[in-house]
Amino acid sequence: MQFDDAVLQCFLTNQLQLFPEKVAETLEEAENFLEECMAAVVNSPEEVKEYFDAQGLDIEGLNEEEIVEADEVFDIGDGRYLIVEG
Repeated sequence: MQFDDAVLQCFLTNQLQLFPEKVAETLEEAENFLEECMAAVVNSPEEVKEYFDAQGLDIEGLNEEEIVEADEVFDIGDGRYLIVEG
């Protein structure tokens, strides 16, 4: 998957919400890390929910707002979400 600069910058800025220390310092490092952990970019909260369902994660009883606030979910700010499994 190709990650654009908005996705990479979002991850660089917010990576500490998921990891105890930085895993990337540059856009290139961020891209390599996201490729290695097979991160996904989806286009809506509904697609975040579908992604978690497909991964077999228990999200029963959570609303879309709670799902997109999960540590693994990064709001890119343009309607898209980056999902990184830590």
